[in-house]
This record gives sequence, C-alpha cells and structure tokens, in this order.
Amino acid sequence: MIISLDEMIKKLKVNLGEKRFLHSIGVMETAEKLALRYGANVNKAKIAGLLHDCARGMSEELQLKLAQDFGILLDDIEIREKVLIHGPLGAELAKRDYGIYDEQILHAIKIHTTGDENMDILDKVIFIADFIEPSRCFPDVEKLRRVAFQDLDDTMVKAFDSTIRYVLTKRSLLHPKTISGRNFILIKRESEFKQ
Repeated sequence: MIISLDEMIKKLKVNLGEKRFLHSIGVMETAEKLALRYGANVNKAKIAGLLHDCARGMSEELQLKLAQDFGILLDDIEIREKVLIHGPLGAELAKRDYGIYDEQILHAIKIHTTGDENMDILDKVIFIADFIEPSRCFPDVEKLRRVAFQDLDDTMVKAFDSTIRYVLTKRSLLHPKTISGRNFILIKRESEFKQ
C-alpha cells in the first residue's frame, strides 16, 4: 500500500488530537528545513517527521498491548516509562497503517524518543526537529533553535543534555540509549579534533 503525503496527513489528523497533530506538522516542516541544510533526503525527512508520533493518539495501555502484539521487545526502562513505547510502536504502525517500509524512515521514528549510538543524518534531523518545532516551549528551546542550523552534532549534544536535565528533574528513569547516544557523539568529536 503506497499512499501520498496528503493522504498520510488526512489519516494522521483522524488518529491524533489537534495539539499532537499540529506538533507533527511542525516536526515535518522543521525536518524538511533541517534535511535541506544537512543533506538528508527531504522526502524521507518529511514522512518521518509527520509520522514520528503516530502511536501517541492512544492510551499507554493500548500502546503496551500493541507493542506486545507486534512482538516489539521492550526493555525494563520502556516498560516503566511507557511514554518511550511510542517510538518503536510508531515505526510498526507507520509500516502497517501508512505503508512505510523504508528502513531509514522507520529507524528515525523508532529512536526519536531516546536517540541512540551511531545515528545517521535522518535520525538526527528527526530527533532535533521534534525538539525545536515552532510549538515547542521549554527553557532550552531557543538556544537549540539558534544552533540547529549551524552544527548538527553540537545541537544533538545540547538536545541530549536538555533531555537528561528534564528526566532528572522529573525523577524519572533515564534510558541508557540517551546516554550512549550523547557519549557516542562526544567521543567521535574528540577523536576528530585529535586528527
């Protein structure tokens, strides 16, 4: 099943509340701009940006059940911090409900909540677009918006730092992929500076 971007937008609007839908449109538009800046595939960025939260329109209990039905292996942190389930579940729903089989798009959707080691440009574009799209309002967002079009990896580290601070403030569990994703970029940059 191949559906157009316009059809995806119509379908997503039915499945998400208005605020989440507008956020998804904002992520799609921001991802398009970031993709143009950093040389990622613009069409893939728009689709991944649009569908990144396609699993958020349902309860956490239903997300957990669907994750089990799809055979998604959730780790202890994802089971306890159910808000993280919508990334991997969203990738499966993008495939089933929207006909997306491109592994790069699905991977960007899957890891947009936690990040991970060795993220490609599309992964980073979606992660950052989710952070800085126009409706986002949190203490570090303006700083992130200022650097987002200057240095992709620097923005990633700042976004990881912001996520870590937020999770610590809430006294929630921090996913190890967030830490390893941050560390991966810092180690890579350090080795590049030494060369």
